[in-house]
Amino acid sequence: MNKTAILIGATGLVGSEVLDLLLKDEHYDTVKIFHRKSTGKHHSKLDEYVIDFNKIDEWKHLITGNELYSALGTTIKKAGSEQQQYTVDYTYQYEEAKAAAENGVKKYSLVSSAGANHRSRVFYSRLKGELDDDVKDLPFEVITIMRPSILAGERNEKRLGESVGLFLMSFLTKLPGLQKYRPISGKTVAQGMIHSLQKCPPGYHIFEFDEIFHL
Repeated sequence: MNKTAILIGATGLVGSEVLDLLLKDEHYDTVKIFHRKSTGKHHSKLDEYVIDFNKIDEWKHLITGNELYSALGTTIKKAGSEQQQYTVDYTYQYEEAKAAAENGVKKYSLVSSAGANHRSRVFYSRLKGELDDDVKDLPFEVITIMRPSILAGERNEKRLGESVGLFLMSFLTKLPGLQKYRPISGKTVAQGMIHSLQKCPPGYHIFEFDEIFHL
């Protein structure tokens, strides 16, 4: 049976890879993406919805299918404030996941972050941990959470801090005991998300660091 996949965050480092893989995968005959402006992509399997994330009541009825992939995210610099980053990274993703579950979507995969913890003193780690915890209570049959190390790959926008971190980690992870923290490509995370929903049994599953390589 061919499936319908839903994707939020289709232009990010991981999300763009998820989109490419889903469009090439013969198991999917429809891929729905929700974005604030057109991606410019055209494909016979692609259904693109240009929406206002702040007005989900106007389009949540369209969030139907078999699987939801959530890879939306921003930086505090781009968002402008912690509050705005929270809105993008937590609120938008949680509200879409909630709507998908209510519409009968059975499987859900989310890109989180290494160190995600709702008790963290670090704002970014705390908000990621809150989202990880809260989606657990949604009535999906399968939930998979990816907590990758630093991401490698070409982004639409340059992130200086991430570039420096990637450079340093490439050397540090060659030391004994640190290999599991090695950088991971956006494509590998995307493959892990898709494979996890194909192979994981019902329940809530978290994959951290190098565990994603083995999916």
